[in-house]
Amino acid sequence: MGQYVTTNKGRTFYIHETPGEQGTIIGSHGLTGNHKQLHYYQEAFSGTYRFISYDILGRGNSEAAAEDSSIYTHADHLLDLIATLEIERPILLGYSMGAYISAIAASRLANTESLILLDGAGLADESTRQLVLPSLERLKKTYSNPDQYIEEAKKLYTRLNINWDQQMEEAVRYEIAKDERFWRNKSNLQTITRDFESFYTFQSANVLAHIACPVFLLISTGSIGDKGPLFQEEGYAQMKKQLSRLQTEVSQVNHYELVFNKQPKIFSQIQTFLSHKEVKS
Repeated sequence: MGQYVTTNKGRTFYIHETPGEQGTIIGSHGLTGNHKQLHYYQEAFSGTYRFISYDILGRGNSEAAAEDSSIYTHADHLLDLIATLEIERPILLGYSMGAYISAIAASRLANTESLILLDGAGLADESTRQLVLPSLERLKKTYSNPDQYIEEAKKLYTRLNINWDQQMEEAVRYEIAKDERFWRNKSNLQTITRDFESFYTFQSANVLAHIACPVFLLISTGSIGDKGPLFQEEGYAQMKKQLSRLQTEVSQVNHYELVFNKQPKIFSQIQTFLSHKEVKS
């Protein structure tokens, strides 16, 4: 079920919630994504876990992000949302940028039940920048109708080994809206670029030192085109060294396949990770 939530601090988020009894997972999506990016994870765990996905500020149907937005302000917003929804022991799941946000939130929230990081919160290097920044140019573009945007997105994603189906088309259509004359992506290029650059301010050692809960890390090693993975496996060395309660899994799918194609093996790995302890709602 989708709904708008205004938080205790006055921020308005769009969230999508599905029921479950074994605890609450709250999922944070990637840099240019929205709650639909986590559809397959929500589908996999719904019925067992209460699962809440949401549009990070500046994305989807949530309100615009502030001019000083970063992974740190988004972590503050996540904590505000958790407090507003009165989630006592959240399981934080983050993909890509959402992993940075979830890790920072977990470091500030003493009662985090567990933390699930899907290819994020490691070291972003120059190859990460070279992969991401050119892809953001599409946020500048305008379209005379939504089908033009859909066709362009379909070509892009199929080149990335994404299975184009009805769910994928719905997710892409959700990204766009019409202004007075044209259709365009709902996200603002300046906001997205600023948030991306904040990856490079991530104080890994300081954040990890304050995470006490069990952590599941999924590293995606698949190449994006011929440019290699988005995050290098060695970029997670600090995390492996510092976190004693860490389960690490490696997948050969690429960063985008990780969420846009169903990943039953990964779902099973996460389920096993979560089932090793009692989880309270």
